Order: sequence, then structure tokens, then C-alpha cells
Amino acid sequence: MKKSVLLLIVMSPIWVFSQQKITLTSCYELAAKNYPLAKQTALLQQKSTFEIDAMNKAKLPKIDLNAQATYQSAVTQLPISIPNITITPLNKDQYRATVDVNQLIYNGGMIEANSKLKTAQTLTQQQQVAVNLYTLKSRINYSYLMILLWQDQNLLLLDKKNTIVSKIKEVKSAVKNGAVLPASEQVLEAELLKLKQALTENSFQRTKELQNLASLTKTTFEVNTVLEKPRTIDSNGTRPEIQFFDLQQAQIDASKEVISKSNLPKLNAFGQAGYGNPGLNMLNNSFEGFYIVGLKMNWTIFDWDKSKTDKQALDIAKEIVSTDKETFETNNQMQLAELQTEIEKMLIIIQTDDEIIQLREKVVQSSDSQLRNGVITASDYVTELNHLFEAKTNQKVHETQLELAQINYQTTKGIN
Repeated sequence: MKKSVLLLIVMSPIWVFSQQKITLTSCYELAAKNYPLAKQTALLQQKSTFEIDAMNKAKLPKIDLNAQATYQSAVTQLPISIPNITITPLNKDQYRATVDVNQLIYNGGMIEANSKLKTAQTLTQQQQVAVNLYTLKSRINYSYLMILLWQDQNLLLLDKKNTIVSKIKEVKSAVKNGAVLPASEQVLEAELLKLKQALTENSFQRTKELQNLASLTKTTFEVNTVLEKPRTIDSNGTRPEIQFFDLQQAQIDASKEVISKSNLPKLNAFGQAGYGNPGLNMLNNSFEGFYIVGLKMNWTIFDWDKSKTDKQALDIAKEIVSTDKETFETNNQMQLAELQTEIEKMLIIIQTDDEIIQLREKVVQSSDSQLRNGVITASDYVTELNHLFEAKTNQKVHETQLELAQINYQTTKGIN
């Protein structure tokens, strides 16, 4: 027996050392890293890189190879005949193969403007991912603090169990001496069984909530994982939604820039080299090579105020984003005010809990003395003990509600 106890003492520090410890901040980081939605940030960046690269390809020469063979029912002929001159008519079957090269020289900065727009769109989409990931914090807060509550309640249950076990020993001795009826021992034994049930239920509830936390963070937690008490700080961070609204407006500005560039003149150089029958000389009815080079300019001088109308629509869209931002800030301030009221309320309630517990402890002490002297029954004692345990449990629940309100206040305000 002594060897077994010694082995437990030696092994105990190793078990404690091997316990996994996590913090609320580490859970945030795990969720931001492992949650499936988080992968979209990198994927959106890759998508944007490919799309911008494809846009820049427009600066490179465009080379086309074309070939055709045709047969036509009639060909061009002179409407008159010239004496002593014979002009051979074109063949009705004609052949042509060409290589066409087009090189963009100037397009008013449309490629650069579209690249900036694509970058702005990507940043907005990535920020939307950040907003969606941020909503996980509230769910993580709840699961994390519920686990802490189950841990605290487990300690209370164990403390109550130790009290009952100690009281059973005293009652057994009193029953032997005839000072207490045997029924008192049975009442305490029944209460001990109820405590075992409560401990079992508590353990399963904690495991369930730990699994929820593992799902949110996409990681694995050991059963004996220790959760550290979260620290509340006066955060001066900003909500990701605010940056999302700002990026939306930047995207609208980039769209307006694209519209402004769309009506600027565009200049292209082109060239064509080919071989066919006929070639460029329509009077030469034979195969020959040929080439054409030149410049082409396109300039939309009047677009019926389409650009102006499009910009006006974007201005309205920008105002809509501003109202969305203002609405969010208003609702956010309302949530902060509600949480602050909840915090103040719970502080007062917890203070009252302390007073209730002090009174209940005095009643239990008195009941303990009365039970020893046979003045009250074990049932009376258990009733008062349960009242004390209920008061302590209520205090733990209220403390958890306070911590949850404080953490949610911090989350609602914004965490850096």
C-alpha cells in the first residue's frame, strides 16, 4: 500500500506537467488559423494574382494565325473590253494564309486601373473573411467560459462530497453509540450517491463543451486540458467591419477610376504578313506574299453621358456604404451599453452572493452542531448544506456571467 502511494506521489508531478494548457487568446489564434473559412484569405490572394497577371498579358503582342480557302460564284471583272489587251479574270477558288500581330501602345491606363480595382476587390473580399472569422470569437467566448464554469462547479461538488463523506464517518460513530438513528446515515449515503451522479453529469457537460471548442478551433484538446482564466483588458482595437466598410469605399473609388479611363483614346500597332492567291494585287492571278503594317486609334468622343451616369450610381453606392457603416457603429454602441449595464448588474449581484454565502455558512455550522447533539435529523442538515451549495453555485454562475459580459464587451469593442 505504501509503495502504491509513493508511486502516485512520484507520478503526480509528471501528470500535472503533461496537462495541456490553453488561453482564450490562443483559441482565437487557432480559429483564425485552422477554421476552414480562414483558408479563403490565401486563396483569394492567389486568385487575384492570376487575374492581374492575365490583365497584364494585354501589354504583350497578340499573334494570330489565320488561313482560309474559298470558292465564290463570281469574281471582279472589268466591265469593258480593251482591244489587243487580254486580262485574265481571277480564279473563283482563292487561298490565303496570314500572321496577324497586334501590339497595344496606349489604352489610357485601363490595365493599371483594372489591376487596382482587382486589388481593391480582393482586399474587400479578404476583409469579409476576417469579419466572418471575427464572429467566431463570441462562440469561442461562450464555450470557453462554460468549460470554466463546469470546472468550478466540479470543485464545489468535490468539496461538498468531502463534507458528506466526513459527516458519514461522524454519523456512523454516533449510530454505534446510539446517539443518532441509523436513518441519518442512510440519508447521507443517498446524498453521496446524488453527488456522484452530479459529478458524472458535470464531467460529460464539460467534455461536450470542450468538444465544441475543439470544433471551433479545429484542433484536439485532451480531456484534462486546463483552461486559464481569461484576462480582460481595455482594448483600443477596431472592429474588422469598420475596415471592411472603408475598403468597400476604396473599391468604389477604383471603379470610378476605371470609368474615367474607359473614354480615353486607345492606340494599337498592327501588322499582317501573308501568302495567298490573290495577294494584295487583285490583278495578279497567282500566289504571292504580302504584308501590311499600320496604326489604329479608337476614341469614344461621346457616350451619351454613360460614364457620368455610371459615376453617379457609384456615388450613391458609396453613400449606401456610409449608411451601413453608421448603422453598424450605432448598433455596436448599443451593444456596448447593454453589456456595460450587464456588468454593473452582475457586480452588485455577486456582492449580494457573498453575503448570502456567509449567512448560509453560519446556518450550516449551527446545523452541524445540532446534528451532533441529535437536535435535528440528517435530512435537516442536508437541506441546509444544499442551500449553501446552491448559494455557492449561484455565485459561480454569476461570476461566469460577469466574465462573459466583460469578454464580450471587449470583443464587441474590438480586439487588436
